[in-house]
Amino acid sequence: MVACFGELLIDFVPTIGGLSLAGAPAFKKAPGGAPANVACGIAKLGSTAAFLGKVGDDEFGYMLVDVLKDNNVETKGVRFDPTARTALAFVTLQENGEREFMFYRNPSADMRYSIADIDVDLIQKAKIIHYGSISLITEPSRSAHMEILKIAKKAGLVLSYDPNLRLPLWPSAEAARQGIKTIWDQAEIIKVSDEEVTFLTNGGDPNNDAINMAMFHSKLRLLLVTTGPDGCRYYTKNFKGTVPGVKVNVVDTTGAGDAFCAGYLTKLVEDMKIIENEQKLRDALKFACVCGAITTTERGAIPALPDRPTVMKLLESQNHPLTNSFIALFLSLMKCLWQKAR
Repeated sequence: MVACFGELLIDFVPTIGGLSLAGAPAFKKAPGGAPANVACGIAKLGSTAAFLGKVGDDEFGYMLVDVLKDNNVETKGVRFDPTARTALAFVTLQENGEREFMFYRNPSADMRYSIADIDVDLIQKAKIIHYGSISLITEPSRSAHMEILKIAKKAGLVLSYDPNLRLPLWPSAEAARQGIKTIWDQAEIIKVSDEEVTFLTNGGDPNNDAINMAMFHSKLRLLLVTTGPDGCRYYTKNFKGTVPGVKVNVVDTTGAGDAFCAGYLTKLVEDMKIIENEQKLRDALKFACVCGAITTTERGAIPALPDRPTVMKLLESQNHPLTNSFIALFLSLMKCLWQKAR
């Protein structure tokens, strides 16, 4: 099982892309929150996932937990707070599908997650614990986050970290940079985007292997740098390389990185030795890239996460690059024959 800890919230996504929040005619509500997205992604891919976090004792909170249950995520680690609301995020979609966020969480229930809320038994049953950095911003969730890492390490879990930078939530850029780095050297698996590399390294080039390797530490087994539609870069203690992305018609990039995380965590929880075999790791990362790509073809995060058959179907088409060429040739020949027949 993969246990995911962090925020669970409602994303309000414009029904029409390319407009400002004020200019959007309407919004579609969609369940979200990076760790929750990853948990749902893993479960939809056929593996076992659990979520630990806190929502408000309100209609949105109960709706979100129902969404987790509907996606076969274990929810006994979720807590309800009667004194704070479920977090909300309004997401603007630019014409290229990229996003900007406006958050309503001052404070929200996830910020009130405390050490007393931790389900120790649930963590101990997992093989991997996956988390972000949002819970590090304020107390008591920060202390709870640190305690979860202690429990997970003591139980022998693999620690997986995706900082998921959201600058508007931090007091300042420097606070975000330092906060994210406070737990950096504890993780065995870290996934960052190219933009996060630039941010964390004060302007470093994410296409420069030396810059990326400078973030590597002694406990780290796998560092992944995602590059949007171009795929990802991977770094281990023994090898490094790139895996190309998959071209699709992008509608909304919300949740793409989380789907990518779900893809490789699904493969790793099945066989952690993949990290030691470059070809198997490349196959797992290709699987993850396809997961991310498919998610961008629909609006919202959790509703757009793919199941395994959908991923395998696209993977198979990618593994047979001549297929489309043959189809095009066949259609061209048929057109010629039809014209001659006329």
